[in-house]
Amino acid sequence: MQIDFHHAVTYAVARLAGFNHKKADLIAYCAQYVDDATNAGLIHFNNGAMYKRISSAHKMLDYRNLEGLANHQVWIPFHFLPGNGGEPAGKNPEGSFIDKIICRPNSPIAQDMVRACIEQQGASYGLHRLGITMHVFADTWAHQGFAGVNHEVNDADDILDPNGKPAKKLMERITSFFVGEALPLGHGAVLSYPDRPYLKWSYTNGRGEKIIRDNPADFIEAADEMCKVMQRFLLKDADAEVEGLPEKDKSKLATTLRTIKFDDGAKRHEKWLQAIESGRFSFGPETLSYIPKGKASWKHKALGTTKWVDQDKDVHRYRKAFLKSDWKFFHDALQAHRFAVLHDILPRYGICAA
Repeated sequence: MQIDFHHAVTYAVARLAGFNHKKADLIAYCAQYVDDATNAGLIHFNNGAMYKRISSAHKMLDYRNLEGLANHQVWIPFHFLPGNGGEPAGKNPEGSFIDKIICRPNSPIAQDMVRACIEQQGASYGLHRLGITMHVFADTWAHQGFAGVNHEVNDADDILDPNGKPAKKLMERITSFFVGEALPLGHGAVLSYPDRPYLKWSYTNGRGEKIIRDNPADFIEAADEMCKVMQRFLLKDADAEVEGLPEKDKSKLATTLRTIKFDDGAKRHEKWLQAIESGRFSFGPETLSYIPKGKASWKHKALGTTKWVDQDKDVHRYRKAFLKSDWKFFHDALQAHRFAVLHDILPRYGICAA
């Protein structure tokens, strides 16, 4: 999924779940920032203090398979959560280990991830972690059938566009990206097709299986399940019976997902922000924005820098407010989420990914 869903739709769903504007804005910012937190390493302060942050994404101008991008600590916990074939902990799906790694929508692993977030929400970064969790949870629908490792299962052929015709432009781009015996990482072989909410398409996977995808149906299901998670978060009960999206708003969300058809995620995002500002949904009109880096961003407020890419030699002025900044809480939450997924949850399913 791209910024239109991770930011704007997540905000709308958070409001419909019962969060106020301020908290929904924070949750949505974190959900999208997972894709923009591309720097890692030490932050040095002028008083000698230090802070170590991790990255949750690699910025790729394309989906070429480069060794440096095959990082289990990024792709598996943040973008391609293993699905264990839909089987509960203690059971294995048919096939080999790769069948445990393939991402599946709303899998038992995804549910355990959600439960951990809800049960540990008392941390200072609880809401920030919820936003991160919503990113990963939503991606289990968009990234289903693909794995966050280099494997032929991610290969794709006979890709058909929404009209059932060969996606020639896509295939031309893929041909220029994958050369020789390189294996695709994640859904690299189909580029952004899984992330566009309006697309209905199909392909043949690396195992020769015909896969038919209905992104509008998958995305609205994801939004409804996200709403339930956030309602349970508010109730502080991971097992609470909740209703999910109100029917009228669900219908409006589904229509908006289907009808905004720009290939460019940023253009779709702009249209979503306009829809929210116009009061299309039952929570009323709200003005929403997202600044990942640069002036007025969370990073700028925390560190005083407008740089998009940090250097090891950079030294930042330390301010007491840093300890309670949203930027620090986000990075604290990233580490808590990654540790929980890689070291607590996945081992229950016999998966070692770190």
